[in-house]
Order: sequence, then structure tokens, then C-alpha cells
Amino acid sequence: MLGKLLRILARATIRRYKPVIVGVTGNVGKTSTKLAIGAVLSRLRRIRASAKSFNNEIGFPLAILGDWQKTGGVFFWMRVILASIMRLIVRTRRYPEVLVLEYGVDRPGDMDYLLSIARPDVAVVTAIGDVPVHVEFFAGKEQVVKEKAKLVRALSAASHAVLAADDSAVAEMAKETRAHILTYGFDESAAVRVSSFEQVLKEMQGSVMKLEYRGNFIPVRIEGALGKAQSCAAAAAGAVGLIFSMNLVSISEALNDYRPPQGRLRVLRGVKKSLLIDDTYNASPLAMEEALRTLAPMKKRRIAVLGDMLELGKYTLEAHERSGKLAAHAADMLITVGLRGKLISAAALTEGMEASAVHHFETVGEAGKFLEEKLKAGDVVLLKASQAVRLEKAVKEVMAEPERARELLVRQDARWLQKKGMYE
Repeated sequence: MLGKLLRILARATIRRYKPVIVGVTGNVGKTSTKLAIGAVLSRLRRIRASAKSFNNEIGFPLAILGDWQKTGGVFFWMRVILASIMRLIVRTRRYPEVLVLEYGVDRPGDMDYLLSIARPDVAVVTAIGDVPVHVEFFAGKEQVVKEKAKLVRALSAASHAVLAADDSAVAEMAKETRAHILTYGFDESAAVRVSSFEQVLKEMQGSVMKLEYRGNFIPVRIEGALGKAQSCAAAAAGAVGLIFSMNLVSISEALNDYRPPQGRLRVLRGVKKSLLIDDTYNASPLAMEEALRTLAPMKKRRIAVLGDMLELGKYTLEAHERSGKLAAHAADMLITVGLRGKLISAAALTEGMEASAVHHFETVGEAGKFLEEKLKAGDVVLLKASQAVRLEKAVKEVMAEPERARELLVRQDARWLQKKGMYE
């Protein structure tokens, strides 16, 4: 009942205010890409890009109806509904000119439902990977790709599709739309290409790169986060900025102010003068691989704290074993958590990692305490798992400023809080 009412109000709001809609889908970096786009377009227009992952049948219309940062009980929903009705009756000039929305897909038909509420003018598709997250309820990767491709098929001939050039399945979506195509990424074929990428841990903690477009380039720096995924988010945002007729200088200035959301390869100070790479928001096989490749080149002692990846269905064993094999080469010490975490540990041992360097725990609390005991000055620690694992609790255990946990760490969605007993 609530979902149906929110859908009606959201559709009515779109008709009333007619905002330009930028839709983002994919499997890796949707929220980061959405916020990077928001940072760029805010230089031009009045925009809304929710910091939360409001991308399902409840959250999606909620992002359209207002700048709500969290959900609540009966009184919260009464407030949302009344405010939305009043906004339909009395037109406000403060409603966004541009909405940047996340189109999340968990099951077949999800994209059709979201498109029935709002069709985009610009569609951005991030990487999907060989084993997509949320594949549990699909026959396989092809079905996931087909569902997500509905976003670009819904575009008109006057619209634009922004596609990840580094992912072949996403690049192939160019054949399925009438819209103008603009690609982005590290691949040489990308129209908006990332080059000269570096991770910096001395002068600043973050990444520096160049964005190239039609023979011109701009320098971009992203403070507070590592990894190529954030660079791809910046490139996608740059492509959208170009669609909105922004010049490269304005795009660069806007991206220099962009700050990635919590739990996405964010760099935090740890106890004992260690460095934490907090990637605890969620985990897909592709994102896990990217996180381990981010850790691998670090010159200090490298510790990987990894937990279960959920909603992978028949790919569960394969994905966790692959992560374990990668971890064996990317880390000097491996700590795993959860039922599926055992698969990561076992694969790392099979790959040749020393038994004394591999440790498994059933709960996040145990893993966090062990990590704190073993930490040494200069250690670099990667922490990554699916939301339900609640690995951010281990981050809080070893962060240098635990009093700032509410500000710096991800606060999980209520639907995952219901599952916390699995790991605590």
C-alpha cells in the first residue's frame, strides 16, 4: 500500500515539475557516480542527488519526493505524504531542476517498475562485471544485463546514454538505444578517458588523474578515497557535464570538490599510526577485485579483512574462491569473517598463502579485536564485505577517531539491520 501511494505521488511530482532526469544503473559505483554527477551539475542547475542508496520500490520514489536522508516509522511516512501532497497543490520554486536517480535492480521486472515512475533524459551505466551482485534471482549474468539495459532502451532519440567502456557488456548496450552515446573509462576507446592515474598517500590521501576528451585534458584529484572505481565515477560525471554543455575547466573544478560517500574505498586514520581503506558499504565480485587491486601495490604491510558477499546465488562458491586467490597475492595478512568468508580463507591457503597469515572468525567483533591486537605502525588495512556483515563495526574498533564514527562510517539501511544477528 505504501509503495503504491509513493509511486502515485512521485509520478505526479514528475509531471508537475518536469525535472531533467539523470538515471544511474550498473553494479559497481552507482552511488559514487550519482554523487559525482551531482557535484558537477550543481555548478549549473538546482539539483538533487540523494546521498543514500534510495534505488528500490520505496527509496526511488522517496528520492523524487524530497531530500529525505533516512526513513522512519508511521509519523515519518505521514510527513512525507503530507509534504508531497502540499507540493503538488502549491508549486514551489525550490524543487530541483535536475534529479540524479539510482535505478537499482534486484529481481526481474524491477527496472520496469522504476521506469513506470520516471524515465531518464540521460542514462548512465556503470560496470557490471562477470558475476554481478544481486544475481541470485536471475538465471545468470545475461539476464541481469538485459534488465539493466532497459534503462538505455527507454531513452528517446534526443537523449544521451553514458556507458562504461571498460565493461564489454555495458559497451554493447550502445546497440540497444536510439540515444546519443558517450563512453567513459580507462579503455582507449572511451570518449572521456581516464589517464595518468595515481594513488597518493603522502601529500594527500586520495587519487589523481587526467580526464581526456577530444584531444584536451584536465587534471582531477579526489581526496579521501582510493581506487579506479572513483576515477570512473569522476569520468562518468565529466561525461554528463559535457552533455550539459559544461567546459572541461568547470568540470575539473567541480570534481575537485567531490567527496566520495562513506564506505567506498575511503581512507581513514587508524590506531597505532595505521591507515584504513574503508570499503564496507557493500561487496560484489567486481568491487572486491577492485578493492584488492587497490591494496596490492601498497609498500607497507598489507592486511585484508574480508567478509561474505551475498545475493550471488549459484556463483557464491566461484566468487569467494576467486577473491581468496586474489587476496593471497594482494595482502600479507588475511582476516575473514562469516560463513562464506571461510571460502575466501580456504582459497587463499590453496593459492599458497602461509597458514600463519590467514585467520578466520565467525563474528565481526572477534575479527575487530584480533585486528587491533595485530596492528603495527604503518600497516595498510582494507576492510570489505556485503552490508549484512556490518564490517564497519571492525573499522570503528581500529579507527583513530571513533568519536567521529557517525560522520565517517556508513550507516546501514534498516533492511540490513534486521539481519545483523547473523554476524554479531
